[in-house]
Amino acid sequence: MLADRAVIDPGNPPRVLVAEDEPGLRAFMARSLQVAGYEVSDVEDGQRALESLRADRFDLLVTDIVMPVMDGITLALIASSEWPDLRILMVTGYPAERQRALNLDVLIHGVIAKPFTLQELRQSVRTALETRAPGR
Repeated sequence: MLADRAVIDPGNPPRVLVAEDEPGLRAFMARSLQVAGYEVSDVEDGQRALESLRADRFDLLVTDIVMPVMDGITLALIASSEWPDLRILMVTGYPAERQRALNLDVLIHGVIAKPFTLQELRQSVRTALETRAPGR
């Protein structure tokens, strides 16, 4: 955990928006990132994520691909268009959806396969915040 905190300025922590429809997983992701020093907001679907993005500034969007109302692919396409500097990380438990996300490699900063560990989540978030997508 010290390594996670070492890269985060506590006076200006990166702001992360988590969009995940599974309540338990959403809470796990949000809490683990908060403990690592990030400022986190979480929502249950893509539409609410889009509303949050339009209402506030975020450094990173972590979104599930398969969600009700608006899926993560649609959300990523809109978000990358409206906020070109926003980093986007996608999460999925479905191999076919993972391939769909990888087709967006110029817009996103990675795909996390479910199930994932706390360390995998934190490392993926850290890497996404430190790099830019290839097409940007």
